[in-house]
Amino acid sequence: MEDIDVVWFKRDLRLSDHAPLKSGIESSRRVLLVYFFEPSLITAPQSDDRHWQFVYQSLMEMNTRLSPYHARVHVVYQEVVPFFTHLANEFNIVHVFSHQETGIKVTYDRDKAVGEFFQRTGIRWEQFRQQGVNRGRKDRLNWNKDWHSLMLAPQLSCELGNGDFVTLSTEFLYGTGSLPIPAAWKFSHPSRQKGGETLAWKYLNTFFHTRISNYSSHISKPEASRKSCSRLSPYLAWGCISMRQVFQMAEKARTGGGSARNIVNFQSRLRWHCHFIQKFEMECSMEHASINRGFQAISKANDAELYQAWESGHTGVPLIDACMRCLITTGYLNFRMRAMLVSFLTHYLWTDWQKGANHLARMFLDFEPGIHYPQLQMQAGVTGINIVRIYNPIKQSKDHDEEGLFIRKWVPELTMVPNAYVHEPWLFPYLEANFVGFQLGEDYPFPVIDLEKAAKHARKCLWELQKLPEVVEDGKRILRKHTLPTNRWA
Repeated sequence: MEDIDVVWFKRDLRLSDHAPLKSGIESSRRVLLVYFFEPSLITAPQSDDRHWQFVYQSLMEMNTRLSPYHARVHVVYQEVVPFFTHLANEFNIVHVFSHQETGIKVTYDRDKAVGEFFQRTGIRWEQFRQQGVNRGRKDRLNWNKDWHSLMLAPQLSCELGNGDFVTLSTEFLYGTGSLPIPAAWKFSHPSRQKGGETLAWKYLNTFFHTRISNYSSHISKPEASRKSCSRLSPYLAWGCISMRQVFQMAEKARTGGGSARNIVNFQSRLRWHCHFIQKFEMECSMEHASINRGFQAISKANDAELYQAWESGHTGVPLIDACMRCLITTGYLNFRMRAMLVSFLTHYLWTDWQKGANHLARMFLDFEPGIHYPQLQMQAGVTGINIVRIYNPIKQSKDHDEEGLFIRKWVPELTMVPNAYVHEPWLFPYLEANFVGFQLGEDYPFPVIDLEKAAKHARKCLWELQKLPEVVEDGKRILRKHTLPTNRWA
């Protein structure tokens, strides 16, 4: 049998600054490129077709760019171990290269099973760091320094012309049990960002050349942020561009006389992006349970009707509904609006964060487990170490969508409601509302809760919970394990 190496693509769908691909190309053997659509992951409650459409688009672009080199990423719709078992009957697999993945329990269990298979069969598996995340860390000592060193290191050049690639036949792939790609994944939604390395670089270039000028001033605004933010999050989440490539482009812009304040603010968020993934890497139980054990035994109302109103965008609170409907359609919201949705669910509706975790994961085109779960818990106020923020949706609405442009865009039922009442349509006088043809309760629902009473209840309960001895004690453990040193280079 022929000796071969394998490059296994995961959340790293690019052909540049890619350590596994570089290693495969530079090996002395022919190399097989492969990506797995794993049925166990496809059916996970966090998964949605929007994710796999984005991934499929990214893979198709990669294969277009690989075709001049008589190469392609083999797209396999099958679990990983059965494929490698079948492949090992035809080739002697010497080395498998991949990036480490900080993923959900499904991918964690898969990696354990794959590792055991490789160990049994004598296949060497080399996994490379991604996003500046260190596996096996016990604390954050020197984490900032390590992260900056990686971000400033030279990018890796993958010389595709030097590769000697293996191409498997369609018959072989179907012989392994690989399923046909669903037609839905080949669909391109007109309101969602499309996948691919080329588009990632397009967004990056337009951001630093023009859009960044309003970054800091528009970052919290639900409509303006859609242009003024980088919009790189799905490309980073699925690896169409590396964090190092983005950081170094920011450095080039900063030292080249760009908008220093905006660029520094943006760079700080790149570091926080990786900080949260590192946090999840070190404590992945956050996928299912509150990181602060003192909160794990606390039960909330979890009213099914209230939850359904939140999930579908029919709470009767305009900005909440606009944000959810926008997210469902486009897969994107800015950070403040995401935090507000979580706050409304967990504080105003007094619902456990776990209840909404999977829905938001499915809706976020940029679903990144390492950011998703730590942020959910932080905004839900169950860490015991962060300031609890109960976002007032009316204040947020008036502050960041003053004229109701975003609200009317996503809640057209309020089109005829004037600016004075678009944030609180229940205050619209009956006669005036009737004159413009608007009737609350028929055209748009009454609020599902009394906002003032709900906020008061949440503040009281959360304040009492924060003082529980078990919450305070576990907060100390969390601080020791996850807090970054004050020195940014430490």
